[in-house]
Amino acid sequence: MSSVENNKVVFAEPPADFDWEALESDKPAASAERDKVEKAYEDTLSSISEKEVLMGTVVGMNKKEAVINIGYKSEGVVPLSEFRYKPDLAIGDQVEVYIEKQEDKSGQMIISHKTARVHNAWIKVNGAMERDEIITGFVKCRTKGGLIVDVFGIEAFLPGSQIDVKPIRDYDQYVGKNMEFKVVKINQEFKNVVVSHKALIEAEIEAQKKQIISGLEKGQVLEGTVKNITSYGVFVDLGGVDGLIHITDLSYGRVSHPEEVVQLDQKINVVILDFDDEKKRIALGLKQLSPHPWDSLDPEMKAGDKVKGKVMVVTDYGAFVEVAPGVEGLLHVSEMSWSQHLRSPKDFLTEGQEVEVQILNIDREERKMSLGMKQLTTDPWEDIEFKYPVGSRHTAKVRNFTHFGIFAELEEGVDGLIHISDLSWTKRVKHPSDFCKIGDELEVQVLEVDKENRRLSLGHKQVEENPWEVFADTFKVGSVHEGTLVARSGNSFTVALPYGVEGTVTLKNLKKQDGSKAALEEKLPFVVTEFNAEARRIVLSHTRTFEEGEDLAEHAPAGKRGRKGGDEANAQSPSVRSINEKVEKSTLGDLGVLSDLKHAMEDSERDGRKAKGAQSDDAAE
Repeated sequence: MSSVENNKVVFAEPPADFDWEALESDKPAASAERDKVEKAYEDTLSSISEKEVLMGTVVGMNKKEAVINIGYKSEGVVPLSEFRYKPDLAIGDQVEVYIEKQEDKSGQMIISHKTARVHNAWIKVNGAMERDEIITGFVKCRTKGGLIVDVFGIEAFLPGSQIDVKPIRDYDQYVGKNMEFKVVKINQEFKNVVVSHKALIEAEIEAQKKQIISGLEKGQVLEGTVKNITSYGVFVDLGGVDGLIHITDLSYGRVSHPEEVVQLDQKINVVILDFDDEKKRIALGLKQLSPHPWDSLDPEMKAGDKVKGKVMVVTDYGAFVEVAPGVEGLLHVSEMSWSQHLRSPKDFLTEGQEVEVQILNIDREERKMSLGMKQLTTDPWEDIEFKYPVGSRHTAKVRNFTHFGIFAELEEGVDGLIHISDLSWTKRVKHPSDFCKIGDELEVQVLEVDKENRRLSLGHKQVEENPWEVFADTFKVGSVHEGTLVARSGNSFTVALPYGVEGTVTLKNLKKQDGSKAALEEKLPFVVTEFNAEARRIVLSHTRTFEEGEDLAEHAPAGKRGRKGGDEANAQSPSVRSINEKVEKSTLGDLGVLSDLKHAMEDSERDGRKAKGAQSDDAAE
């Protein structure tokens, strides 16, 4: 060592015991005093290890960080953001920290307060669940289906169903509050915690329920609060125990939804209808606290009275009409119209419609009422014999088919039956649907009136002249006509003849001259072997046309004979001509008669007119 005194360098004298050898060999001598000092310093330091939670003291703070002394040779720094839950943090406070690393590259110890809280929180949470302890948490925010709660520094989920024993509609009212909970579920793998506030009060509620149920009696009236409303009823809180008012027990009138009668949180008086000690179910009633509407119904109201009402419900079989508050009557679909064709009630009425009806029957004991609407209009059958006398002709609409005929409507409420045998003079109708369609209009004649049983017998063929009275001369036995085989049944064939008439021929009488077999749709000459106007039957034979030879020449078909003869005049008589015109328009086309038959008839008619003209000229000369 040296110093400068009076511009001279003065060298200090080394201690007498200085070890020059140790200095030269770069090995400082360890003195007993040095060892003592080092030991004393080490005794003042704490023994720590990484991944450990220790308590430390806040020794310094700035705007961003807090300096924590844990009694180690260096101090740790923790961001103030980890103390957001503790805004009043001050120097000298004791806080827990987690040793992440004793020293980093710069010799600084790395610690975390947040990790320490989480580490201790999981220990506390698991312990609370094992010991069924009650813990306190802070409700941070709302989430889907519940709330997020801060418990010991970790986030736990509080389901909405676990907030209270009654349904909670406003979750936001709990945000920012401290509440007590029980830990009900921990998922160690995903680090999820579920807590419940409801579990704290269920035990107390259960005791209250037992006490309330033990004092219940049927018919007892209690005050309750509407807790929940469903489509089928209302749940009422009776002070710790719930009861159900079924929708049918809310009102004597018809209720579409319970919200029409009560509202949430509304206080109402209810009567106990029934309860189950084991299942703890309580059936409540609201309408039973008011008089039954039937008891206050006008005593003068009787069958035959006309009343106004409101259509409450329309069903498949009728409608329920409210004629007084809470009093409904059934208006059956059969009482809506005089028509015998029952339609849907929705064709006549709609829900909410105001209608006038007549009381048909009233039973005060059974509390039932039947109503009618058609009774307010005139019964069309009252003067049926004058409106539709026998023999009168009308237009009717086809309403329905049966295998034996057609039901046709003359007017609303008046139907008649056209028997299948009264549809056509000439056609053999197997089923009414082959003759016409539903909705078609037909000209009919009234054949019979049965007012008492409300039955009308109608005929369609009767509006036309009976052609069989004329056909007796046209299709007399032995006459020859061309026909077409149109159908076969067993050994018999149906033959379509002129004027829309059908005949029958057996297989035996269908033998051809060349021995070949006749086929359907084949056109052949036939001899009439039998004519029955009453049975409308014509029996034919093709074989006789060539077996009897020339004897049949005079009866040959008009197209194959001379232009003069009695048959032409017969065929062209006014009656036959009228029939022919009608048949040409419809029946001939339906039966598939060949067009040349029609042309032959037209030629015959023209020849007949020429013959008459020639006779007139001769007479004039």
